[in-house]
Amino acid sequence: MTDHVQEQEMEIEALEAILMDEFKEIHSGESGLNTSKRCFQITLSPQDDDADQSTTTPVLLGLIFSHTEKYPDEPPLLNVKSIRGVHTSDLKILKEKLEQEASENLGMAMIYTLVTSAKEWLSERYGQDADADNDEEEESTKDEVIVPHGEPVTVDTFLAWRERFEAELALERAKLMPESALTAPKEKRLTGRQWFESGRATVKGATHVNEESDEEDDEEIDFDDDDFEDDEEDMLEHYLAEKSDSSTHSSMRAA
Repeated sequence: MTDHVQEQEMEIEALEAILMDEFKEIHSGESGLNTSKRCFQITLSPQDDDADQSTTTPVLLGLIFSHTEKYPDEPPLLNVKSIRGVHTSDLKILKEKLEQEASENLGMAMIYTLVTSAKEWLSERYGQDADADNDEEEESTKDEVIVPHGEPVTVDTFLAWRERFEAELALERAKLMPESALTAPKEKRLTGRQWFESGRATVKGATHVNEESDEEDDEEIDFDDDDFEDDEEDMLEHYLAEKSDSSTHSSMRAA
């Protein structure tokens, strides 16, 4: 004759040694089982045993059981509850699965077998979803683009920049003209456009104009504001590009 009580006690001791903190005794009133005998709860997650335990898993399942009088020659009382993140419909499916497996393992201690089966089911059902969420989060972090926020463009800031730009442009043109052309009398002075169109300018540091050539040009020439006036739309586009580059460099330095 089988000593059911002794066999049940030996199984409980083995489960305590194997599962440790995941195994605990609970009051029958919170078990959801119709019994006054001792009840136990085993906490399961879809994580592997060697996974980082410091990471909070989004899913936790409570597997509750109580030995019947003739267990293991008859199935134990079983219940499952969601500690965190398990859907109610999944609890029903899992409970039916475990009850079916219990009926197939009569005659031997089966709780650890049911624990293994429940953990595998939990990993298949929720483990992939958790991995997919983590992958999406990592991809989202990789694809995140830092948008630079520079100084907003206003009419005043554009006009101030335009004034500086025209001054710098005039200075660059002046550097390409020989000193004799800059110091010549107004009536003999060439405009910047006339100087470049005459073919006398080459690159920065071009040769000086022969003073005799200046004397041969008797036509009175005045500077025309239109000679140095750029199209406002082109200048605005240039200004915005310059501001964007400046903001990008600032963001990179801050990072």
